[in-house]
Amino acid sequence: MPASITLSHLTLSAPDGRVLLSDIDLSFGPERTGLVGRNGVGKTTLLGLIAGARTPQSGTIAVQGRVAMLHQTVQVQPDKGVVDLFGARGALAALRRAEQGLASTEELADIDWTLDTRIASALARVGLSDVLEAPLATLSGGQATRARLAALTFAQPDFLLLDEPTNNLDRTGRQAVIDLLAEWRHGAIIVSHDRELLETMDAIVELTSLEARRYGGNWSEYRARKAVELSAARHDLADAEKRVAEIDRKARETSERQARKDGAGAKKRAKGDLPRIAAGLRKDRSEDTGGENARLAERRRTQALELAAAARQRIEVLQPFSVQLPSTQLPAGRMVLRIEAADAGYTAEAPILRDLTFSMSGPERVAITGPNGAGKTTLLKLVSGDLTAARGRVEMMTRFAMFDQAVSLLDASVSILDNFRRINPDANENACRAALARFMFRADAALQSVASLSGGQLLRAGLACVLGGVSPPPLLILDEPTNHLDIESMEAVEAGLRAYDGALLVVSHDEAFLEAIAITRRFDLS
Repeated sequence: MPASITLSHLTLSAPDGRVLLSDIDLSFGPERTGLVGRNGVGKTTLLGLIAGARTPQSGTIAVQGRVAMLHQTVQVQPDKGVVDLFGARGALAALRRAEQGLASTEELADIDWTLDTRIASALARVGLSDVLEAPLATLSGGQATRARLAALTFAQPDFLLLDEPTNNLDRTGRQAVIDLLAEWRHGAIIVSHDRELLETMDAIVELTSLEARRYGGNWSEYRARKAVELSAARHDLADAEKRVAEIDRKARETSERQARKDGAGAKKRAKGDLPRIAAGLRKDRSEDTGGENARLAERRRTQALELAAAARQRIEVLQPFSVQLPSTQLPAGRMVLRIEAADAGYTAEAPILRDLTFSMSGPERVAITGPNGAGKTTLLKLVSGDLTAARGRVEMMTRFAMFDQAVSLLDASVSILDNFRRINPDANENACRAALARFMFRADAALQSVASLSGGQLLRAGLACVLGGVSPPPLLILDEPTNHLDIESMEAVEAGLRAYDGALLVVSHDEAFLEAIAITRRFDLS
């Protein structure tokens, strides 16, 4: 029987009782499927269900074939090595004894003479070499992720279940994973916000709080379909609003006609032209007709308003985020930052950056690139003043805002609105509310405590507080801003940064993000 996964009438709730998935029907075959949706909607939970780690409240999960899951975070056991990921410690030890002429006759019968070569090949496909004998604890997080993925593919399961496989990987690691999965010919269900990786998918499944929808094709084809849906929703809204206006017009005309008719009848009754009984019957019929017309018009109007509300809701879900921002007034030739022959690090004896010279002028958009460990975050700390150069000179020549991964420029103990007031002390209440609304923090949403925000909301709130004022800083510094963001949050951040007309200094391994914010120059620390 062909490998398959079928979910029927699946319902699952979070520990707090919140329904994550409700009456979901999905099927997966031997293809690569990207699983997308907002953070917290249940993507990781769905993978756990398929892997058998969780039980649904109701519904069934039928799995034909073997599945293997790559978790986003794994506790590393200190006594385990890369070889243990492949379950090959004993078999490789026997192979080594055989190569040295020390294996018994019984062992020789079971020796896999190509095992180490095949494992090395699997590791090489994810860009790793000479790590087979290494303890897992000595690998970086990105190396460990790639090693686990190599072990999973080596076992040739019918389905890979991967939870954010490229998160926290540097450029080389991301590309290795993307290349590996592009060649995978079995089934795979991949939770990811990495749009480069999603471009290699055969299908996209979008999870929302209402439904799970499958779109054939890769990320670009999915986005094209969503654009068509948005256009259709706008058309439906225009039709519904036109229908409401038409119903209102006809209701007014009917009411005016009835009023004229009633007025004429009243004059006849006043003159005595009609017998009293006939006049009374005519008046009753008139009132009945008028009442029935009004009820019919109201029913039609209610239906049209419901259609308009549904279309408007679809537009809010589908419509890309956009924002307009005040100008920084940064001139094209103005120098904003200069570093000359600087050494910097966390100990004077072992600087991470040596003899570094770098500058930015005008509204440049510069990406700091290089592998993990090259000193990208160190450079940002040097620029922001969190780190002092051991040698050389660092000059910051303009106002700036630093967005680290925790968005620590915000006070987590107070609301978004209070943070905005602190950062923009001259803004009045109306200006505060209007600026936050531009970043989708409307009404009571602006009163949320910063500590309660998700990663995407946190970064959006930081941008709102910094960029929503009358005079945004001419330089923004961002350290891996898209880590742990869902795609909707990422696109909102990109829209905000595209609308910003100042200078950007960004560390990111996400090529789709760098392209979306129109990076103009790269500074490589390799």
